[in-house]
Amino acid sequence: MQRDLERCLANNQLVEIIYMDRRGQTSKRVLRLYAIEGDKVKAYCFTRRANRVFTLTNILAVLPVRMNDAV
Repeated sequence: MQRDLERCLANNQLVEIIYMDRRGQTSKRVLRLYAIEGDKVKAYCFTRRANRVFTLTNILAVLPVRMNDAV
């Protein structure tokens, strides 16, 4: 999973993730990645329209977004 994120970061590609928050609720997010630092992923979240930090272990799935599917 981390390799997929690193590849998308290097290619400046948007990603769609399934994320589980600290309360155990899942959500689908579309992100523009800025950095991967340790177990944290820094990104702009199009769903929340704000910069966010995600815990790597709480990212359940990663899917690169094709340009014609972009937000």
